[in-house]
Amino acid sequence: MTPELRASLLAGLKDGSIVPYLGSGVLADVRNVATGEPIPADSDSLIIAMNGGKPMAPKLMYEFPRAAMNIELKRGRSTVNKFLTRTYGETAWTRGAFHDWLKEIAPPYVVDINRDTQLQDSYAGVPHNLVVGIARLGGSDTRYKLYFWDGMAYQKSTAINPALPILFKPMGTPKPEANYIASDADYVDYITELMGGFSIPPEVKELRKGKKYLLMGLRLNRDTERMVMSDFIYAAAEPAGWVFIATPTDKEKRFCKKVGLEIIEGDIFEFIGATVAA
Repeated sequence: MTPELRASLLAGLKDGSIVPYLGSGVLADVRNVATGEPIPADSDSLIIAMNGGKPMAPKLMYEFPRAAMNIELKRGRSTVNKFLTRTYGETAWTRGAFHDWLKEIAPPYVVDINRDTQLQDSYAGVPHNLVVGIARLGGSDTRYKLYFWDGMAYQKSTAINPALPILFKPMGTPKPEANYIASDADYVDYITELMGGFSIPPEVKELRKGKKYLLMGLRLNRDTERMVMSDFIYAAAEPAGWVFIATPTDKEKRFCKKVGLEIIEGDIFEFIGATVAA
């Protein structure tokens, strides 16, 4: 990466012309306070944690939504949701270097497909909007819930204040209410409504027009995550932005070329000036 590109990316993140889109890799240095174990954030580690520390059958290890669907069919949807709440809402984790860095940058709009609360903690000192993805919920034509953080607590909201930061957690979060997109059935419902325009608030649809995106901590070799991302960057600038992938596969190269993302073959922690232990 050239110094000029790095400076341009940082400036765009700060002024809002570039939207950070966060995947599991941004949590690479986060550890359990009590045990020192890494936070389960990527697909494989989530499956193993959900299965009591053991891998599942190879066909289920392919992707977390598939494994979560298997657990849901056997033990109910609440089993998966309770696991995610226990993992992200009831376990103490160390603070990640990436989120400390992001707190200083303070982008006005962030998309975070992780289910932890570190992004929300980064903005705890300022009022902000929170958008949380939901699925398979009766009595609603939309697939999101809106909240407003007043500096002390979250309150339910009916509209977004575009003058305040917007945190979008499409795959869910344990707070202020535990809601998650996890199993195949969740994703089918959510993505269907996302393609139909019912998973994104109208204020965000307007805000995102002409934006560029910087994907960080996200591999693009899984169809589910690629489908969600493609709909989130709809109406982006041309080209759409950049993605950090240190060792991209041919499949990822083809996909990024198709959607207008330039691959930066580098490490996000080098980009933010942090060191992560192996």
